[in-house]
Amino acid sequence: MNSGIIYLVGTSGHPNFGDEFIAAAWLKYLAVARPDADVWLDSPQPGMAQVLFEGMHPRLRVTNTLWRLVHENADLSADVAAKNIRERITGLGTPAYDLGILKIHEAESLHLIGGGYVNSTWPHHAGLLAGMRAVSEVTGARLYATGQGLMPALPRDNGEAPLFQGFDVVRVRDEPSAAAHGLELGLDDAFLGIPGEMGRNEAAPGLYVCIQSDLADPGRFQAAVDLARAEIRLAGRRGIKAHYIEAIPGVDRAAYERLADLIPESRFVPFSDVWTRGLPLSAQQTWVTSRFHLHLLASAAGARGIAVGVKQGYYDVKHESIAALGSGWSLALGSDDPSMPERAGTLASKLPELLEQKRREAESLYPPAGGFLAGGAARLLNKTLTTSLKNRIRSQAR
Repeated sequence: MNSGIIYLVGTSGHPNFGDEFIAAAWLKYLAVARPDADVWLDSPQPGMAQVLFEGMHPRLRVTNTLWRLVHENADLSADVAAKNIRERITGLGTPAYDLGILKIHEAESLHLIGGGYVNSTWPHHAGLLAGMRAVSEVTGARLYATGQGLMPALPRDNGEAPLFQGFDVVRVRDEPSAAAHGLELGLDDAFLGIPGEMGRNEAAPGLYVCIQSDLADPGRFQAAVDLARAEIRLAGRRGIKAHYIEAIPGVDRAAYERLADLIPESRFVPFSDVWTRGLPLSAQQTWVTSRFHLHLLASAAGARGIAVGVKQGYYDVKHESIAALGSGWSLALGSDDPSMPERAGTLASKLPELLEQKRREAESLYPPAGGFLAGGAARLLNKTLTTSLKNRIRSQAR
């Protein structure tokens, strides 16, 4: 267990901007705090994940051992799936899995990184927790879960044991998740990556749009497109240009095709550009988006916007969690027809303290190598980034 292996588990590799951003944030943090540690990322799409995160940590390896076990048992009841996963991890004797499982047994910690993928929309994902718990019972590895969105909620006892039984640290990102499972409220893991993303890609003023076509309740996709169309037309009458951001390749293109008469192809920003150059963020923007992490990052930069919920019990909870932090955005979560807010919210002004809270969480899980000196250097770096970020937001708001 004391080999120094840090084992991350997440749903990255789709690609999906929010999930990828979270994984990248942890990898970049660990590249500073624990550059000499072997870091393994267990992802459902390890091939694409390897491409996306290339160079983000000098000792990164990518696999899909736990995800293979979960998908192999996806059609079984929770208790049977948990039993099968446990037997694979504790008993070995299965050549198709043994080498990967033996590698997990070397981990000093297993960390379910943030996102909203352990819930009743994908109930089989509870198998990830069963697998992590089985490893810990064999090896004593510490178990972490951060930035979790658990709504719509699974039963607290899902499988062989309560969802997070045996975990050393569990924090969720929204009040309903905390209440449903009796867990500590924290922050989304994306906060760990905000300082490095702000200003990475200069953003032209304008209206920015991203509407998803996946996971939408009946009628909500078209309603979201109609809302975006109305805002684009209103912006156009004011001489404001509209841009389109793609967070999931192809999936987010469907809405653009319905809006292409109003937004030229030259102002369509594909996921590949967002990932390689950075998300264009500015306090001079307005937004209409259904994507949770675009709402989070844009409002953190001081932008105004309308957040559209396309799936009740899932996306409404996500967007409400950012509104609760002070995004100031209007919420279109059902039949309501909100207008663009006149002023930015308070999230940008509160950002330094939120970033500090997330940094402290990261350091509590993975203290910087080298003790006080390295920790002081990390704090100085964070302070410098935070000061730069505050200055940028203030200058853009003028």
